Amino acid sequence: MEGFVLRKEMKTELTKEKILAAAMDEFGANGYSGASLNNICNKGIAKGLLYHNYENKDALYLACVERCFHMLIEYLKGREITDDLQRYTKARLSFFRENRNEARLFFESMLQPPASLKDDIAKVRIEFDDFNFDLYNRILETTCLRPNVTKEDAMWYFRLMQEMFNGYFSSPAVNGLSFEETVETHENALFKMLDFMIYGIAKRGEEK
Repeated sequence: MEGFVLRKEMKTELTKEKILAAAMDEFGANGYSGASLNNICNKGIAKGLLYHNYENKDALYLACVERCFHMLIEYLKGREITDDLQRYTKARLSFFRENRNEARLFFESMLQPPASLKDDIAKVRIEFDDFNFDLYNRILETTCLRPNVTKEDAMWYFRLMQEMFNGYFSSPAVNGLSFEETVETHENALFKMLDFMIYGIAKRGEEK
C-alpha cells in the first residue's frame, strides 16, 4: 500500500512538473495577458489534469513566478557574491540571458504585474526581497556611514530607491525599448544606481 501511495505521489509531481514546464513556456512567450490555458493544454496536457492541479490561470501564473524567483535565488547563491555589487548585477544579467522565460516572468511580475495579482506576487517575491536586503546588509557592515546616518536610515533609503528605480522602468520612459533592451538597460543601470546610492557621486575632503 505504501508503495502505491509513493507511486501516486510521484505521478502527481511529474504531472505538475509537466504542466508547469508548459506554462513557463507559454507565459514566458506571451506574458500573463497573452497566455492561454488552451495553448498549454495543446502541449499534451489534459484540461482536467490542469484544473485538478491548478485552480485557474492566476494560480498557474503565480506558481511560475514563484519558480522563477526561486531559480534566480539559487543561481545567485551559487555565484559567491558575498558583498560584491558588480558580481551581483553581472550574475543577474547572466541568468536572464540564459533563461528567457524566467526573464520575462521576472520583469513582468516586478515592473508590470497583473493588477489583480499584485498583492499575491508581493508575497511570492518575499524570499527574493529578503535575499536583496541580506546583500545590502552585508555591504553596510563594511561601509563607514556618515555620523548622522543609521543602518535603519540606510535600509529605508534602499527600499525607497528600489521602488523608485523599478517605477521608472514601469513608466512610458522605456516604452520604446524591446524586451531584450529593457533587460540589458535595467540590469546595467541597477549597478550604477546601487553604486551611487552607497558611495555617492560627489568627491569629499580636500579634493575639488
